[in-house]
Amino acid sequence: MGKRRTFDQYRRIDLALFALLMAVCEYVIVHAANWWFPQQPFMVSLAGPLTAIVYMRWGYWGAIHAVEAGAVYCLFSGATGEQYIIYCGGNLLSLLAVLVLNRAGRERMRTGWAGLGFAALVLLLMQGGRALAAFILGAEPAALPRFFTTDSLSYIFTFVIIWIAQKLDGIYEDQKHYLLRIQSQEEEKGG
Repeated sequence: MGKRRTFDQYRRIDLALFALLMAVCEYVIVHAANWWFPQQPFMVSLAGPLTAIVYMRWGYWGAIHAVEAGAVYCLFSGATGEQYIIYCGGNLLSLLAVLVLNRAGRERMRTGWAGLGFAALVLLLMQGGRALAAFILGAEPAALPRFFTTDSLSYIFTFVIIWIAQKLDGIYEDQKHYLLRIQSQEEEKGG
């Protein structure tokens, strides 16, 4: 019988895999946008749905992925230091969604419209955080709506990704709950 991983080891591996997935997705999106659509005012990002999935799985640990999404976007977009603050720091406002998640209960929030709404809230808070950070750093109020409008296509991708994740066993689920459920099912089969 092989060595079993501890819960902490499982969490670290899972967080690392989602961090890798986030980095690859954002890298591909930024390069595709710069290559095929360099003059388009719109952008698409998977930061919202991937961060929402990590929040659902691990709670506040998803803050790592929120910051990472901003950093990867800035790195491959040739951003200024100020833009790093706006995107990395602004994405952290999405942590407020975890408060909603904890208050409402993850099991109740992960399915159906509630699960889609949670992911949309994560993305909306990221956009709002970026606008707020930009405003604090001196951006004109008239420029702030662009943080929402240029990223509006991301809502479609967010809904599709979360809808698919809801259909896959254990993906859009609190991992402690998932592991206990799997263990219980295995014990029922074996016993």
